[in-house]
Amino acid sequence: MSPELAFILTLALRMAITAAFVVTASIVTERSGPVIGALIATLPISAGPSYVFLALDHNAAFIAEGALASLPINAATVFLGLTYVVLAQRHGALLSCLSAVAVWLALAAIIRSVQWSLAGGLIANVIAYAICVPLLARYRHAKMPPIRRRWYDIPLRASLVATLVATVVTTSSWVGPKVSGMIALFPIVFTSMMLILHPRIGGPPTAAVLANSAWGLIGLGIA
Repeated sequence: MSPELAFILTLALRMAITAAFVVTASIVTERSGPVIGALIATLPISAGPSYVFLALDHNAAFIAEGALASLPINAATVFLGLTYVVLAQRHGALLSCLSAVAVWLALAAIIRSVQWSLAGGLIANVIAYAICVPLLARYRHAKMPPIRRRWYDIPLRASLVATLVATVVTTSSWVGPKVSGMIALFPIVFTSMMLILHPRIGGPPTAAVLANSAWGLIGLGIA
């Protein structure tokens, strides 16, 4: 087997495995309500496999540097959640999601320009969550209406996550550990839920899932 074919097959397997995790978790989220759904949504079901596959291709120093870069990015994610939660009360899925992603990208650009230490990353998270958790509290409760599934739900979720894995794996060799760590923590699960759940159940119930996820993100940052 040629090296190119081996790489393509391996990448396809990695994408399929990760997509299966995320699709399963998102289906459970829809059936369990905002609190349990938030806990499931913050499981490292996209970042975790991305790091596993990076570890297969790179040494421990690369992974350690990437993990250090991921720590302050976790703080950016809670601001993404806050932006979406506030906008989703009155606006549509596309505007709310794009605005939230724009905030994340802006913060990621700032974070990338800083040389982070472990202490600095932890302090950034403490400040971010001290600001965002109280602001999210009022949006945590919403009734979850019945959900009617559409044929494209699972393919869309799977393709979003598979694209993230493909991006991390294929670009890691030339973008370096810092950018790889940041890409690995792009909130693909949150954004996919915004785009899929919001049009179907409305902004406030979808926002409630993300509002409840702040505590789970704290656990992810500690991990």
